[in-house]
Amino acid sequence: MVAVPRQGQTSPGAAAGQHMVVCGDDGLARRLAVELREVYRRRVVLVAPAAETEDERSDLAGTDLDALSGSVVLPVHVESAQAPTTTVLLRAQVNQAAALALLYEDDETNLRAAVAARRLNPGLRLVVRMYNRKLGHHLEELLDQAALVAAPSADRAALDASTTVLSDADTAAPALVATAVADTNKVVQADGLLLRAVERPAPGRGEVQDPGLCTLALLSSTTTDPAGSEGSDASGPQGPDLLPDDRTVQGSAGRGTVVLEAVRRTGPVLPPRRLARRGAPLGEVISARLRWSLAGIVAAVLALTVTTTALTDAGPVHAAYLTLLDLFSINDPALDDSPTRQVLQLLSGLVGVALLPLLVAGALEALGAFRTTGALRRPPRRLTGHIVLLGLGKVGARVLARLRELDIPVVCVEQDPEARGIPLARDLGVPVVLGDVTEDGVLDAARIHRADALLALTSSDTTNLEATLAARTLKNDLRVALRLYDDDFATAVYRTLRSAHPDAVTRSRSVTHLAAPAFAGAMMGRQILGAIPVERKVLLVAALLVAGHPQLEGRTVAQSFRPGAWRVLALDTGDPSARRPDLASVRDDGDQPQLLWDVHPGYVLRPEDRVVIATTRRGLAELLGRHSADAHR
Repeated sequence: MVAVPRQGQTSPGAAAGQHMVVCGDDGLARRLAVELREVYRRRVVLVAPAAETEDERSDLAGTDLDALSGSVVLPVHVESAQAPTTTVLLRAQVNQAAALALLYEDDETNLRAAVAARRLNPGLRLVVRMYNRKLGHHLEELLDQAALVAAPSADRAALDASTTVLSDADTAAPALVATAVADTNKVVQADGLLLRAVERPAPGRGEVQDPGLCTLALLSSTTTDPAGSEGSDASGPQGPDLLPDDRTVQGSAGRGTVVLEAVRRTGPVLPPRRLARRGAPLGEVISARLRWSLAGIVAAVLALTVTTTALTDAGPVHAAYLTLLDLFSINDPALDDSPTRQVLQLLSGLVGVALLPLLVAGALEALGAFRTTGALRRPPRRLTGHIVLLGLGKVGARVLARLRELDIPVVCVEQDPEARGIPLARDLGVPVVLGDVTEDGVLDAARIHRADALLALTSSDTTNLEATLAARTLKNDLRVALRLYDDDFATAVYRTLRSAHPDAVTRSRSVTHLAAPAFAGAMMGRQILGAIPVERKVLLVAALLVAGHPQLEGRTVAQSFRPGAWRVLALDTGDPSARRPDLASVRDDGDQPQLLWDVHPGYVLRPEDRVVIATTRRGLAELLGRHSADAHR
């Protein structure tokens, strides 16, 4: 069933090749549809399950569009469908669409629909949401190759087909980690490097701060209110100044800044001695008491060997051999030897009697250690300064991996022993408390009273809020970041907690809010490297070619900078024929990064250049919109 267009609206097929199709079964699909309509001014066909369509129509119809006054707002058409079958895709006119986003939570559903859509429209730009990154990489190669094979040879050069596989968890994980970790804020991956946007308070009189790579934003906070008005993802009447020019930065006395820095990536610190494959530390296989006992046995054997060499005619090697034979009780009794030899044999036998229980104890300890290596660790009693991560679903698992990459101590709390992140926590040796966080004693077991922060990332807003309130009763100044979907509810929660606990930092984040700009940018044909939340606004870091963009092409880096819209951060110095297509991926080939972050302001941008820019969502929409308009002239 297709929603009936209102008066003055057109059908999705009215402008062939211009509309976009969004298919999904959760809030990300609805958020992405709104993003494409409001920011990029695109016609959108939203395919969603029948049970969700009425709510989606009301949400889409009730969106505040005052900020878009003077622009044409195109409609969002909602179609009811349980699955993106070939028939459903044809009803949504995927064969005439410019882009298709497949956002179902099931990877197999997205994979099947992507293959069918590529067969219907070889020139379609595909954006697929997949949790399995390895499978997603293979899917990208397969579908791009299929597009080239299906297209005629004459049209291959102009083919705009591309496949981008994204994960909402991967896109939102850096921002969620940044919210909870002090001095490790807003991490973005770019060409194997880690970038972080660091919030700095306003400098004092006479102080000079390192400007970093560039100043991304001026915060709305002041020296008397370092937390500012940040809380939820909803927009507020006052907010930060994004991408300010140097004159604005110099005249911003008393305001904090967000500065971009490049840092080296550091992996997790693992114990220095680990057994192969299972990863059991040597200290867990053999206890300290057992090691000291074995050391005593070895010392006794050495002493007996030296004594035998000194008091008998045996050489050192022969003396050691006799001592070991006596130790294991496999030597003949020294009945005809000297009294000295007989005494030494008795002493060796006595040491051998003590060795037997030690060998048995060592075998039992090693067996127990290997059996418990696959079990979940418990939080150490003296653990302090860690982050308590609540929820090990797909988002929690990605956040856990990011925290371990930054070498940050973590204690996880999860109710479901079969959650996606449990195997990852076991492999990384991260302590996990299994239990319902709403029950007494669970947060105590996670050492919440000694923790620095709480990340509540379950899929239930109520559970996250209840865990936050319980944690605050145990530690008033605990830094908390909640995953809350509803922005109005998030704003109310934030204001209430700020009033009740003015000395504690409280943040609320929506995964769909952080992920939707990346998916929308990919549908427009450009690779989004990451999203940097700045209070209640979002900055995007994107990579794009200069060719076809009059705002960049033929201009110097300084001339291309538009305050509040976009700014060139880096230049790709690699050979255009050997460029890595995805700058957001982690380097595994060992090559050195090709991005130049200190670009001279007088450098003239050439059409073949690829640049990394920091941009607002509307700035990126303007860049891509003009580019698309020029391409169709």
